[in-house]
Amino acid sequence: MVKYIIKTQRGFENIVVNNLKELVEDFKYTTSPDGFHGIVIVEHDEDIEDKILQIPEVERVLRVYFETDAEFEKIVNLAEKIKDYIKEDETFAVETKKRGDHDFNSMDVNIVLGAKIKDLTNASVDLTNPDKVIYVEVFKNKAYISIAPGEERYKKYTKEKSNERKLFKRVVIVQMPYLGEKIVCRKFGEAIGRAAQGFEVKELIIAPKEKVDAYELMEFIKGVKVGQHSRYDIQKRAYPFEIKLVPVKVQDLYQVVRDKRRKNRLLIITDPKGDELSKIKDKLARDMRGKREIVIFCGSREGIPRGLFRFADYVVDLAPHMTFATEHAIPAALIALWGVYSGADIEEEEEIEDDIIDEENLEDEPSSIIEPIAKDSSSTNVNGVEALKKLLEVLSDKDVAASMKGMKININISLGDD
Repeated sequence: MVKYIIKTQRGFENIVVNNLKELVEDFKYTTSPDGFHGIVIVEHDEDIEDKILQIPEVERVLRVYFETDAEFEKIVNLAEKIKDYIKEDETFAVETKKRGDHDFNSMDVNIVLGAKIKDLTNASVDLTNPDKVIYVEVFKNKAYISIAPGEERYKKYTKEKSNERKLFKRVVIVQMPYLGEKIVCRKFGEAIGRAAQGFEVKELIIAPKEKVDAYELMEFIKGVKVGQHSRYDIQKRAYPFEIKLVPVKVQDLYQVVRDKRRKNRLLIITDPKGDELSKIKDKLARDMRGKREIVIFCGSREGIPRGLFRFADYVVDLAPHMTFATEHAIPAALIALWGVYSGADIEEEEEIEDDIIDEENLEDEPSSIIEPIAKDSSSTNVNGVEALKKLLEVLSDKDVAASMKGMKININISLGDD
């Protein structure tokens, strides 16, 4: 007899059985074993996995290789049989799902069974992309072992998928607060806090543009904290890597613009009056990859003041002829910009090395006012002395000097053999 553990949605157990009866004759089955819903155990004389997979309500099928009593030692001792299915040059992982009360937990099984298989086979453990996965399904009185190829798992995190976190950890969100009735302020704050934490951005800046009611702002910020921590708690449980709590600051909107411009950050304002994203995506993608920090401005009941448009590198219309609700602005902007960032055909070496950036300890980047000089110097092939003279001429200009007051400029001079 061949036994299968079928996983489905809670309440769909009988639907699976009835559909299987139309495809297969004379099989034994148990629905919701030991009262655990979403499970059907099926037995048949032949291999019927292909038939089972024809049923849309079936989410997963595990063929049972071995079964034993739901006792820790007996489960671990099955390593002697499992070893015959793992080659020395393969990698493996153990995943245990335990239901009911026992004197051991799932992690105990993963560690001890995994160690014993490793000793018996000399195979390596790979929890991310294993060649084989040993599934241990524990019920009240029985434990079942299934062995499947690693590629059959639906995985959130794989080497083939681009890691969007490398972009978002360079993103600062500047959010104008939603002000008005206090209960509404708090509701919008919660949504914005969840969104900023959900994308794990570098920083969230709450930026009023003028003097505001302190209590309305307080309610908004309280909401941000509640929403942020609710998402953070979920992330800590769900993610296999370390999660940071996004810093939240309050700063005047206009001062944010001044500070970020002085540091030569990439400033992006989202507004329906801006350029259509599809028309600027190539240049935007290049700039996003080349800047240490990307600052995205999101309006609230009012949009970003139009006067600030002059100081932005980009004013972007994310969806022409549509406007987004305040609570949707952050997800819409970040998803759209991730699409631009990940879809552009740009050489890898042009991208900032994210993992070596420590923004708090970095000196400000040179102002973009000297960038044309560097480009011009290289394109016209002038020698180093002439380029330096040209740079000093520009820096001696009173207007230029005034605009760069307070900035630091580092000049490296290399003397070659020639």
